[in-house]
Order: sequence, then structure tokens, then C-alpha cells
Amino acid sequence: MDLPSLVFLINFSKIIIVFSAMFRTTLSLSPSSFQLNHQTAVLTLGSCFADAMGSRFLRDKFQVCKNPFGVLFNPLSAFHLLESVINLQFPEDNTFIEREGIYFNYNLHSDFSGKSLKELQNKIQETFETTNNFLKTSQYLILTFGTAIIYQIKDSDQTVANCHKMPAQLFHKRLLRSEEIELTFKKLYKLLKTFNPAIRMILTVSPIRHIKDTLELNAVSKSTVRIACHHLESRFEDVEYFPSYEIMMDDLRDYRFYSQDMLHPTEVAEEYIWEKFSNRYFSQKTQNLLIEWTKLRKAITHRPFHPESNAHQAFLKKTIQKLENLSNKIDVSREMAHLKNQLI
Repeated sequence: MDLPSLVFLINFSKIIIVFSAMFRTTLSLSPSSFQLNHQTAVLTLGSCFADAMGSRFLRDKFQVCKNPFGVLFNPLSAFHLLESVINLQFPEDNTFIEREGIYFNYNLHSDFSGKSLKELQNKIQETFETTNNFLKTSQYLILTFGTAIIYQIKDSDQTVANCHKMPAQLFHKRLLRSEEIELTFKKLYKLLKTFNPAIRMILTVSPIRHIKDTLELNAVSKSTVRIACHHLESRFEDVEYFPSYEIMMDDLRDYRFYSQDMLHPTEVAEEYIWEKFSNRYFSQKTQNLLIEWTKLRKAITHRPFHPESNAHQAFLKKTIQKLENLSNKIDVSREMAHLKNQLI
């Protein structure tokens, strides 16, 4: 390539970089004093974004209890469940319902169901006890708030986590005030810190929009939970806010980062938010370990055309050796067993 052409390409590249910066606002985050690693126990709870984050914790070999009660959209339901788990207070009989031969509970997502009342009660009790034990030694609790809109049973004013497709006339809908969220959190915080004094909390607002309540009301709802997070972060030294909502709404302000329903983030967007989270809460040592693990994880999913070939068998042995080198840092026993089964 001649010199003029090279100069042109360099200048053109600079123009592209400048224009990219002009049409995007990048959210920069400095490292937090809250530091997580692979020995840190983390409980995620809340909206389906808590599921997405929890899945990445699991994928990357962290010690995580991922959204054990299923998706919880509103903060009051999440707070109520945590309080019940700490006290091991199982749901009261009047919170169970039966629809089309299947039993559900108003305090839990529809993932919790049973063909009989006893089956569902046993499932709930087992999950409560498991979560109680995990929460005792957890260093971090990640709470994701999806909406400030709640549904209450008209006859009792009981707030439900899920309506389970019961008739709409059974419920009335209302918008929480940020003060209600903060007051309920304050009560939970005191209980939680007595139960586990070492625990810290990371609050997030789900970037997933709830258009069923209209875009206008969704904006009001998101602003309500965001204000609550701001006040809670300001008042409690071991509570911090992570701006997943702002990253999606401002940093990734483009519909190419949304899935087909135009509401949920794409996998690319979720990975970008996860990267921002990693940079904020993981030490450089932990991030280096993740880079090493990611390369191996992709190698493990490789599907060969000729599994019996010498080249692939050598690849398997080399990958197993790399996993063995990591085995004292993260649990890779399942992956090692999977690859060893492919050896001839």
C-alpha cells in the first residue's frame, strides 16, 4: 500500500471513531469497594434481569443462588419473601390457589406449582430452607426491581407477586410510592443484618420495560424504584446501586440491542452489561481468571467433524490439562468428566 493510501485510511479511521463517540454516550464506572470473587457467595433476587445476571454468575463458576423463587417484579414481594425465608415462615393457607387442577401460591412465581397442594407446599418448604442456609453465609445480595406497580387482592389488600392468570376483577392495581419501598426495605435491612451481619446489597433497576402498563406509566414506575434505590444507597453504607437500567437506556440507546419483542435486552446487550458489572465488582485477578475460563468454555462447546481423529483426541487431552490447572480455582469437575468421556 502506498503512503497516500495509508494516510487516507488512518484519517478515515479517526473520523469513524469521532463519529461513533458523537452518536453514543458511554457510561463509565470506576471499581467499587464491593469486590466479588469465585469464593464469594451471591444471592440474586427480583425481576427476570436477576435471572439473566444469575445465569452469568453460574456460567462463570461463581457461588450463586439464582432467583430461587422465580421472577419477582415488584420490590415489596421480594422483601416479603426474604423476610419469610429468614424467619422460615411458610406461606399461609389463604395464599394458595388452584387453577385447572394445578396449585400455585400468590407469593411466588408460576414456576412454583404442583399437581397437589402438598406437593407445592413441600417444594416451597425445601426452597425456603435451602435459601435460608445459603443466605446465612452469603456475602452479597443482588436485588433487581422491575416495577413499582403492584396488584392486591381486593378482599384482603394482600400484595401478590403473581396473579397466576386469575380473573382481573379479583385484584386492584396501584403504584407504590418510593417512601413505601424505602420504609419496607428499612425493616428488612434490620432483620437481614441481624441474620447475617456481613452481607452487602447491590440494588439494580431492571432495564426491561413493562408496556402492558403503558409506556407512560412504565416511565413513572421505573423512576419510582430508581428514586428509592438512590435514597437507600445514600442511607446505608453497605448498599450500592449498579446502573444496569442507565446502561441500557443511555449507553445502549438503540433498538439493535433489543430482542424481537423490543422490550428485553439481546444477549449482546446482557453481555455488555455483564462486562460493565465485571469491571466494577471483580478484581483484575478475577477478571483474568474469567478470560482464561471463557476461552476454555468455548473450547469445550466445540463440535468436531471427526471425534475419533488424532487431532481432536489431542485437543481433548490438552483441554483437560488446562481444566486441571484451573480446578484449584473453580469447580470444573463436570466439564472434565464430559471431555474424558470422549477420549478413546
